[in-house]
Order: sequence, then C-alpha cells, then structure tokens
Amino acid sequence: MSTLHFFKGHGTENDFVIVADVDGELELTADLVAALCDRRAGIGGDGLLRVVRSAKDPAAEHLAGEAEWFMDYRNGDGSIAEMCGNGVRVFARHLVERGLAAAGGMRIATRGGIKVVTVPVEPDGAITVDMGVARLPGSAGIGVDVAGRVRPATNVDMGNPHAVVFVDDLADAGSLYTAPTVSPEGAYPDGVNVEFVVRRAPGHVAMRVHERGSGETRSCGTGACAVMVAVARADGVEPGVSGEPATYTVDVPGGTLTITERVDGHIEMTGPAVIVAEGDVDLDRLRDRR
Repeated sequence: MSTLHFFKGHGTENDFVIVADVDGELELTADLVAALCDRRAGIGGDGLLRVVRSAKDPAAEHLAGEAEWFMDYRNGDGSIAEMCGNGVRVFARHLVERGLAAAGGMRIATRGGIKVVTVPVEPDGAITVDMGVARLPGSAGIGVDVAGRVRPATNVDMGNPHAVVFVDDLADAGSLYTAPTVSPEGAYPDGVNVEFVVRRAPGHVAMRVHERGSGETRSCGTGACAVMVAVARADGVEPGVSGEPATYTVDVPGGTLTITERVDGHIEMTGPAVIVAEGDVDLDRLRDRR
C-alpha cells in the first residue's frame, strides 16, 4: 500500500489539495490529480497545489534565483494552469504554517511569473498578492452566449485568459458546470475562464465564474482581478492615466476580495487563506475508483 501526505486549504472557498514535494520527486500525473480532486471518490478540490523548490522543477528552475518556491498549479481535471490567485494565497499560508518561509513579504514562482505575496504575522490575517499588470489584448468581436443571447465580453489577461461579461442578474449565467459558449470559435485556443458580473454599488460588484478545467468555482482570484479591471475601464477609471489608485470590492459566492489597481498598473488582491486539514490518502484505493 502506498500513501501520500496532503493538506487541504481554501481562499474564499476556492479549495485546493496541497501536496508537498519539496525536492521534485513525485510523479504527479493528470489522472492522479483528477483522482485527488474528485469530490466523491477522492479528497476533493477545485485544483491541486504542488509545493516544490524552484530549483528542483524544470518548469521553474530558471526562476530559482528569484524565488525559492514554485507553485505548480493543476486544475481539478489534472490539466496545467498558469496561475491561480486564490491558490497562491493558500500556497503562501502553507509555507508559513509549515515553517518553510517567514511571514512578511515573499516571492513565489508560478507559470505566470513571479508573484510577490505579503503574509501578515497574525495567523488569520488577510494576505495580499501583487498579481502583476493586467493586459487587455482587445475584445472586438468576442462574445459569450448567455441564455441564448450573445453578450460582448471584455478580454483580460492576468497571466491566464479571462472573458468578462456584464449581466443583469447573476442567475442569467445559468449552470456553469459546463463551459459557456464563447465566440468566435478559436478565440481562446487554450480555453478561457469566463466571469459574469453585476454591479452592487459604486466600487462594488459581484461575480460568478466558470474556470476552465474546473467548472463553476466558489471564487477565482485572477478572475476577480480581471473583473475589477474590466469594470474600472467601463467606469472610465484608469489609474495609470489619472495618477490615482482604484479599489473595488468583488463579492464571490465564497466570500469577498479587495482588488486595487495601482498607478503603475500592478493589480493587488487581498483576501483570506485558510489551511483546514491534513492527512494521508491511500493511493491504491484512490486509483481503484470503480
């Protein structure tokens, strides 16, 4: 019998299986990730965070001089993703709680680049992540089918792709367990996260999201950042032009995130991250899911 030690954590109920593989010795196949993230026959999670030293992983060894730790993020179906905003907060919380890093500022390598994370000394304090600069590659012709009506979408790149759609009611998005239809076909050859957003008050919005490879999740950190940028531009707010930072509150089904766009264009996300469990899983039984 083989066992694997794991942790479980979440950020605004976007939940993750966490596997420590500090020296890069674990063979983490897509099938194994999907089995671990299975909510009925596995541990359950929107995705998996593999904790590995940057120098020990071919995908991040070029970043080892800038960040000791690499967040190898996998979607719930086992596919590889560039970044996860809620995941990087949970990853940082895990590093501090396990004594692998000290509270305060730290740099974490991801496939979406280096992320600067600030973890407060207080064990339940909110964590802030510098998510980098949002890119708006252009949205002409991009649309999302909402209940049979194609609505225009704002194309935002946060290191991973997002299509942000304004709706009258979040219920209009319908079931998001299957991917919404995005046009034109081929606009996002590697798939896309689709966010549906409504306004609550000035500087305050709410969203639902379909994450590629995971379905509807209770929260998406990069998605909340993409929503903030899309809403700010719709409001005529551009900190790089005005010289004034802008902050929006973004409600997600699992809680609330605070997103700030600085005058240098960097997006900061602040929110909770909690480690809720640890244990061992029997891999032989996990793989026999008949």
